[in-house]
Amino acid sequence: MQHNRVNEATFLPTSVKEIEALGWDYIDVVIFSGDAYVDHPSFGAAVLGRILQSHGYRAAIVPQPNWRDDLRDFRKLGAPRLFFSVSAGAMDSMVNHYTANRRRRSDDAYTPGGKAGMRPDYPTIVYTKILRELYGDKVPIVIGGIEASMRRLSHYDYWQDALRQSILVDAPADMLMYGMGDKGIIELADHLAAGDPISSLTGLPQTAVMRPLAEMPDADSDNIILHSWQEVSKSKRAQAENFKHIEQQSNRRHGATLWQQVDDNRVVKVNPMYPPMTTEEIDASFDLPYTRLPHPRYRGKTIPAYEMIKHSINMHRGCFGGCAFCTISAHQGKFIASRSKRSIVNEAIAVSHMSDFKGYISDLGGPSANMYAMRGKDEGICEKCLRPSCLHPKVCPNLNTDHSALLDVYHAVDALPGIKKSFIGSGVRYDLSMHRTGDKRVDSSNMRYNEELIARHVSGRLKVAPEHTESHVLDLMRKPSFELFYAFRDIFNRVNAARGLNQQLIPYFISSHPGCKEVDMAELAVKTQRMSMHLEQVQDFTPTPMTLSTEIYYTGIHPYTGEKVYTAHTSEQKLSQRKYFFWYDSNYHRDIVGSLKSMHRDDLLAMLYPRGLPSTVATRRQGEHRPDKPDKKQYSKNRRNKK
Repeated sequence: MQHNRVNEATFLPTSVKEIEALGWDYIDVVIFSGDAYVDHPSFGAAVLGRILQSHGYRAAIVPQPNWRDDLRDFRKLGAPRLFFSVSAGAMDSMVNHYTANRRRRSDDAYTPGGKAGMRPDYPTIVYTKILRELYGDKVPIVIGGIEASMRRLSHYDYWQDALRQSILVDAPADMLMYGMGDKGIIELADHLAAGDPISSLTGLPQTAVMRPLAEMPDADSDNIILHSWQEVSKSKRAQAENFKHIEQQSNRRHGATLWQQVDDNRVVKVNPMYPPMTTEEIDASFDLPYTRLPHPRYRGKTIPAYEMIKHSINMHRGCFGGCAFCTISAHQGKFIASRSKRSIVNEAIAVSHMSDFKGYISDLGGPSANMYAMRGKDEGICEKCLRPSCLHPKVCPNLNTDHSALLDVYHAVDALPGIKKSFIGSGVRYDLSMHRTGDKRVDSSNMRYNEELIARHVSGRLKVAPEHTESHVLDLMRKPSFELFYAFRDIFNRVNAARGLNQQLIPYFISSHPGCKEVDMAELAVKTQRMSMHLEQVQDFTPTPMTLSTEIYYTGIHPYTGEKVYTAHTSEQKLSQRKYFFWYDSNYHRDIVGSLKSMHRDDLLAMLYPRGLPSTVATRRQGEHRPDKPDKKQYSKNRRNKK
């Protein structure tokens, strides 16, 4: 719980009383957010509000408005001078609300007290409809955030098990601003402040707008015409073909404009992304005067998501890993925008001055912890690149993988007074740090990185994400061979032995990913059993909008090859895979033995239980197989922290 005492005037206003205290007679932008208001650079509403403030605009925030009552939260601040901004929050609301089994979660990490139910399903749509009903067309409404970004074009919705139109069809907004909004929100505000109607702002970078069908041009190098809603609603192959274009353009340095017809008269136009932020631009965003605290309105209550990150520091944006199940590059881009060492060190000093700081930075990382300051050696090659991943199927030879700049930042932060230790809590791409370049200086620096990471920056347990063990599944995931995990484990064990440390290496794994069958999970169980691992960080694959894995799950087709791919869909199919995570648990022995016998894989059975069958298992007739219901306690304990 945060005990720092602060003046409400140091925060962006959230109420009429706070606005009156500032002496304001108007507001430029009112931001509606599905999250609680935490004035920290990890919370989008705070970032956008502070950026607007730094450019002379007056921004207010309405966090977690009540949509069930007389709608007073939507009325209380009145109409802003420029526009309403609407976001579901830091997570897609459906990922926030539901498990991979579509069961309602009992908590919400972005709400005071972790209380569930403080935002609706699809708040982007709900909030926008309310604002449109209350204010009509007098005030522009702009939607953004992860929920809107990933739903900017036709997409599969796992929770409704249906293909849905662009969110602009359901949310009556004037504009969708996708990705990180630092640059776009100021360009938009400047245009509106100059008197330009929002209907004229159809070409702003990183926005999507609904336009008359007559405006859609013929296809050319700058304009890609996607299959229409009518086509994709009838053809899964058409949807898969669309996704390839969407992902490629999201990962281009200079993308094309995407067009998708939604009905007889309208088309969604998606403008290309901004170029990656410069160091000066990203520094300007992180250097704003955040209090780094929850708003005083929450005094006495704990916000779990804030407790996780309050002593952490984000060093960069973007990710070039291109994991098939991840949305980071689709939202932040694959090109890395890195902060300066000065900016990072200054934030570390600010963290060290927090009243509850005990000397430990919980995370000195980013979307992927060790991509800081990395880019192409020849930027001209990057200008033309369409690859969604710089690491798969192999590390791009044009990628500079030198970790020395990252080590320099680690050393600078650790040398600060009051800093006892900085931990790396973000995911580490060991395939990146272990990549052999042939350059002795770079390879030496990268080996030093691995050793220093393990020796100095692990809080007892280092979490890494091999995700699976089988090559064909890993290939679909765009992840490296599991052999690399063995090699990294050897380095981890060697450094621990040399330093007299007793640390654990904790791998993340996913079941039921496209391409994964039950026998693949049995192979995973055997390989992890041989390493004496009792897996903890595991989850069933959860399809989320705008990822390659989700498109394969929905269409059954790989968008890049056109080949059909098996995917577990039913609860029985998923449970039949998931149980192998817990081969050591007697609750699952009967099922595992029965399944392996029915698959005629006595070889795997012998490897999994080399000392003979567990005594708890009553032998079944060959072919008999009935998955037991999952152990709910075990499921809750082992459920992977949602992304």
